[in-house]
Amino acid sequence: MRPSLSLPLALAVIAISVPAEDWPQWRGPHRDGVAAAFPEPKAWPEKLTLKWKVTVGEGHASPVVADGRIYVHTRQGDREVVTALRPESGQAVWQEGYAAPYTMNPAATSHGKGVKSTPVVDDGRIFTFGITGTLSCFDAATGKPQWRKEFGSPDFGVATSPVVDRGLVIVYVGGNTQGALTAFDASTGAEKWSWKGDSPGYASPIIVELGGARQVVTQSRDKIVGVSAATGDLLWQIPFKTAYAQNIVTPVLYRDTLIFSGTGNPVMGVKVLKRDAAWTTETVWQNKDFSMYMSSPVLGGAAGDLLFGFSERKRGQFFCLKPGDGTTLWSSDGRQGDSAAIVAASSVLLILTPDANLIVARQSGKAFEMLRKYSVADSPTWAHPAVMGHGILIKDATHLALWDPS
Repeated sequence: MRPSLSLPLALAVIAISVPAEDWPQWRGPHRDGVAAAFPEPKAWPEKLTLKWKVTVGEGHASPVVADGRIYVHTRQGDREVVTALRPESGQAVWQEGYAAPYTMNPAATSHGKGVKSTPVVDDGRIFTFGITGTLSCFDAATGKPQWRKEFGSPDFGVATSPVVDRGLVIVYVGGNTQGALTAFDASTGAEKWSWKGDSPGYASPIIVELGGARQVVTQSRDKIVGVSAATGDLLWQIPFKTAYAQNIVTPVLYRDTLIFSGTGNPVMGVKVLKRDAAWTTETVWQNKDFSMYMSSPVLGGAAGDLLFGFSERKRGQFFCLKPGDGTTLWSSDGRQGDSAAIVAASSVLLILTPDANLIVARQSGKAFEMLRKYSVADSPTWAHPAVMGHGILIKDATHLALWDPS
C-alpha cells in the first residue's frame, strides 16, 4: 500500500481558516490539492535551489505547515515521532514520540514501516495517526502530549488522514473487519460519535455542505458514504469495491458534484440530493477511459473548471476532464510512472512522482504541457508535496527537503 467557486458557500468544500502560506493538513488548506496563492516564478529555472535537507525518519506522510512551523510524522526505529522544524533552516524545535512496533503485510514490505497518514494542525494542536492505528494529540508549540488512543489497522497499515471540523477530530479507525468513522473531541479525545457501517479503506475524508447538511464524505472499505458531521448519522451510501479493498482516492467537490474513482473503476460524478426527508444519490456522468488508484484529482484552470488527474492505466497517464460532465479534454502518453501527487499551484501543476521527479506542467485544457522536470530526491517520494510560500517541501523515504524555484 502506497500511499482521495463560485456557488453559494453551502456547496463549497469546508476548509480550515488559515493564512495563505499555511499547509496544515492533507492536500493543503482546503484539502483539495490547490495552492491558489503560490507565487509562481516568471520563468521556471533550469534547476531548483535546495535550501536545506534534513533526516527526519521513515514514512510517506506529507509534511504540514502551520503557525510558523513545519511538522512531519515519521518512524525512527520502533518509535513513531512527530517533529517540529524551523522553516528557514529545517532545524528541529521539538520532537516527541511513542513506541509503535509493527509487522508489515508481506505484500507491502517494499513500502517500509513508516507513517502514511498526514497530520492535521488546528487551534494550537497537531493530530497524528500512525500506521498501527495510534491517534495522538500534541501541543503544537511544545510537543507536549495531550491525549492518545490506539486502534487496529487494515491490511496495509493506516493511510487515512484525519480532518478537524468545529472542534472535532474525524478519522476512520479500525481494521479489516471492524471499524468506525469516528469523531473525537479535539481537546480531550472523548468520542462524540461513530458510524460503524463498514471498516476503513485508505481514503481520507473531506467535509462538505450539500443539501443543507454539513457532511463527512469518504470511501470506506466497500462503500462511498456521507454522514452528518455533527452526529455521525448515515445520510447516504454507494456500494464501491476495488481489488483487495484498496479504496484510496480522496473525493473532490465541483460545485454540487462529488467526483470519485478507484482502481478498476471509472472516474464518476455524483450528485447528492435530499428529497423531503430522504437522501438519494445520482451518478450524473462516468468516464470509463480513466481510473485512479492512489492519486487524487485536483480542480484547476482560470475558473476552476478543469479536472486534472493521474490514471493507473497505460502504466500511468495524466488526463484532463470537464468536471461538469466528465468529457475528456486530453490525455498524455502512457508510462508516466506508478503514481503522482498533484498540486494545482497558481497557473501550473506541481506533479511529484514516486521516482523523485517533480514535474511542472501548465494548467491547460488543450494538452499535457510540461514546462520543467526536476530531480528532487535520491529515494522514493510517495508523500504528497506541501507548498510553503514560494518553496516546495519534498519528503522522500527518510529526508525532508525544501526546494525553491525563485
